[in-house]
Amino acid sequence: MKTRKENYLLISFIVGFLVWLSATILFRLVGQYFFIVDNALIMAVLYLILIPALGIISTSVFNKFKLGNLESIKSAAIMVLPGMILDTVCIQFFENLFPNMPEIYSKTFASWLMFAYAIVLIFGLLRKNQEQKN
Repeated sequence: MKTRKENYLLISFIVGFLVWLSATILFRLVGQYFFIVDNALIMAVLYLILIPALGIISTSVFNKFKLGNLESIKSAAIMVLPGMILDTVCIQFFENLFPNMPEIYSKTFASWLMFAYAIVLIFGLLRKNQEQKN
């Protein structure tokens, strides 16, 4: 039977998928009300919100499994994979998947997604070594 720490890659993948799914559903249903590309202040806030939100999610996974530096980097990479793969389809078929938003928003949406994935990877890379408790 696998120990808890050995499951961190699977859990990282599941967390990444669930974050992607939740965000995609949110944008599909109500994205037109908060993703307002023409408003620089709103867009700046949306970019800034990603830092603590994704920082909390990724750090929670790292802490739950008491991951070291290399393991945190691996976890972060696995966390962003489902979204990166699935968002290629979302961006390609933006007008079909998000009919509530103008197609011209797709560039900004793609930029926002890349920033989100970069944030998770940065939290994995900048994680300080955790002391191992026996």
